[in-house]
Amino acid sequence: MDFSTLFRTKENLNLDKNTLTILRYIAIFGQFLAINIVYFYLDLRFPIEASYAVILVGLLTNLYLQFRIKINQLKDFYASIFLVYDLIQLSILLYLTGGIFNPFCFLLIIPAIVSSTFLSMGTTIILGIITSLLLLVISFFHLPLPGEDMNLLHFPNFYKIGIIISVFIGLIFLSYFGIRFAGETKKRSEALNKLQEVISKEYELESLGGQAAAAAHSLGTPLATISVVAKELKKEIGSNTELSKDVDLLISQTKRCSEILKQISKKQIEEDIFLSSIKFEDLLEEIINSFKETSSKKIDLSVTKDENKISIQRTPEIIYGLRNFIGNAVKFSKSRVKINLTSDQKIIEIKINDDGPGIPEDIITKIGEPYIKSKSKELSSNSGLGLGTFLGKTLLERQNAKLLFRRNSDLGGALVIITWKPESFSNS
Repeated sequence: MDFSTLFRTKENLNLDKNTLTILRYIAIFGQFLAINIVYFYLDLRFPIEASYAVILVGLLTNLYLQFRIKINQLKDFYASIFLVYDLIQLSILLYLTGGIFNPFCFLLIIPAIVSSTFLSMGTTIILGIITSLLLLVISFFHLPLPGEDMNLLHFPNFYKIGIIISVFIGLIFLSYFGIRFAGETKKRSEALNKLQEVISKEYELESLGGQAAAAAHSLGTPLATISVVAKELKKEIGSNTELSKDVDLLISQTKRCSEILKQISKKQIEEDIFLSSIKFEDLLEEIINSFKETSSKKIDLSVTKDENKISIQRTPEIIYGLRNFIGNAVKFSKSRVKINLTSDQKIIEIKINDDGPGIPEDIITKIGEPYIKSKSKELSSNSGLGLGTFLGKTLLERQNAKLLFRRNSDLGGALVIITWKPESFSNS
């Protein structure tokens, strides 16, 4: 364990003030209701005035938190102060009402659970230690709780020890659960935010062509005007060689700009047609060619064709998803990547094989989670098998794809199988 990460003060480890305030109001109301039922209905006598005073102080601290603390997100340190106070307050109430023999003693673990969900691991450990110490104190030092016959209740020591152990185990278990749950929730939230960023960027890139075409159309008329004026100016200059050269340069550069704008407009028209519908084979070839430009590795595409060729929308989700898995295959392969496309009446299947090290056994079942760490030496911590694969998998699944991952392919490396049912693209 990296102990430097126990207290992560610079990270976004905050507890919402409204959440804590509501939780404390619930606790205060519950405490007030419980002591009144026990005292007046069950007729069990204990220092109720002192209990009222403890609850009143708790209410005042919560009012201070609600109305005097102006920040909405309590930092790790400030939130822990209120949680420690809640531990002490509840311990005093338990001291006044029978100690660990009070059935409400299990409520002592709540502040640590809240901390494990919202705050740092270091704060949670400290609260757990404080909880354990307070539990031990009220186990041996507390006011007795009389029964109906006003005789003091007595329990053997092993019963007392059993209660301590059970509360302690519950504290560890629930705190660990809270830490893992909060961690996984945070990771998934970050991953989904990245997912939205990817989709937004892909759509932005898609719209650039349209913007370029609009610019080409807008600049066409001014450039034509410049060209006409420059030609007329050349006639007026006549035999002035120096000025004539400058005008010729102006005319040639204007012509060059016009040709560039024509190419942009032409390309956009082609892309508009292309975007409406595309064959899987053409899309794969486009993606593969982009990697061939930057990699010397051999990338083969084989296609098992069917008379009923499926066309799809060229969506950013499918493009990014396929690029991610093909890119991973190219990245981890030694020298070769083989991609097979099968399309028939029942299934559309893409198999991506590589001759790399394959998928490590310790992460094969975790593929698709936002963040993955492997013990394999072949894979570094920034290998891209975590967040990138999560994004690619999620985007493709949004497009009705199913993904399977195998440790070894025909080439010896990893195998990714992506499948669709043809009806998934029936409206394409």
